[in-house]
Amino acid sequence: MLARKSIIPEEYVLARIAAENLRKPRIRDRPRKARFIAKNGACNLAHKNIREQGRFLQDIFTTLVDLKWRHTLVIFTMSFLCSWLLFAMMWWLVAFAHGDMDPSTESAANSTKWTPCVTCVRSFTSAFLFSIEVQVTIGFGGRMMTEECPLAITVLILQNIVGLIINAVMLGCIFMKTAQAHRRAETLIFSRQAVIAVRNGKLCFMFRVGDLRKSMIISASVRIQVVRKTTTPEGEVIPIHQVDIPVDNPLESNNIFLVAPLIICHVIDKRSPLYDISASDLALQDLELIVILEGVVETTGITTQARTSYIAEEILWGHRFVPIVTEEEGVYAVDYSKFGNTVKVAAPRCSARELDEKPSILIQTLQKSELSHQNSLRKRNSMRRNNSIRRNNSMRRTNPSLMVPKVQFITPEGSQSASET
Repeated sequence: MLARKSIIPEEYVLARIAAENLRKPRIRDRPRKARFIAKNGACNLAHKNIREQGRFLQDIFTTLVDLKWRHTLVIFTMSFLCSWLLFAMMWWLVAFAHGDMDPSTESAANSTKWTPCVTCVRSFTSAFLFSIEVQVTIGFGGRMMTEECPLAITVLILQNIVGLIINAVMLGCIFMKTAQAHRRAETLIFSRQAVIAVRNGKLCFMFRVGDLRKSMIISASVRIQVVRKTTTPEGEVIPIHQVDIPVDNPLESNNIFLVAPLIICHVIDKRSPLYDISASDLALQDLELIVILEGVVETTGITTQARTSYIAEEILWGHRFVPIVTEEEGVYAVDYSKFGNTVKVAAPRCSARELDEKPSILIQTLQKSELSHQNSLRKRNSMRRNNSIRRNNSMRRTNPSLMVPKVQFITPEGSQSASET
């Protein structure tokens, strides 16, 4: 508005806007790549256009276990209600065919020795109540079977068998849903970020894993896979190309003793897909590292699996995890508040291939880091020394009592000289 009123020249406003745009360049964010495995371990995959839906019914028990809880409870309730109604209809037909529903038979039963198939079944409601008593084995005692109808005995046997099958399937399904292995995996945690640093003279990819429960995971093993989009020399595009990468373990087996949080290390060598990637190339890479932890739950004996993934933005180059296990009064204590904390360390910015070809790069990096560390210590010490001197001077100015008194010295000639000590 000021430029429009000619208070400020328009050329000055345009020049200022251009200077501000130069100072603050616009950075266009790269479109975020869809993750194959989410941080909580869920697979980011949608199944579409499945034409053979009948295959799910061939494995009905697994289908019931995989359903959501609300669907399982609806099926559980409807299966019992439908079975009770079905056999209630059968008991009503048996009673109707035998004549138990005829009002005249009630007076005949009181005067003669006429016996009904099921006592006290006079309507469909009473037949429904008797069906529930038979299948759930309640037995209130008002309605009971007699030896009059062999067909009723057959229906009783059939209903008992069907009721046992329904109980076994539905209770087994609910037990499996409550004891699923992924519930135990909720207490297996991974660090939010992974790091790349030098360990034992080699560039290593590292992340931290821990278990929050005291009950251990038996025979726990860790696998790492790299998922990336690749193109073969023939031109075939593979959207999800999986490559296994080895995990550095001093033991012969791949099992780990997960009694406390551990740092899992992968040495970036010639076998690693990260061998040719440098620090500057890491942000441009379209890759995802999937971590899979498998083991047997100690309390239930069920095999569990916990998963997570790291994309390029979640890998810190030149960082290291801080230690979180300390010994306090004879007990090893784990501070989970520092579980994902990292610190900067000296690490070459080149790839592992360049580091293998020129080992002097690592030596130069470590020397530069040592020099910078020493310089920082010197600066810190000098700053502390200067601060202490300034503090003492300020205290002397503010407190006259701290001033050193003047002492007079008498010479043999009798002259007096004043000096300050």
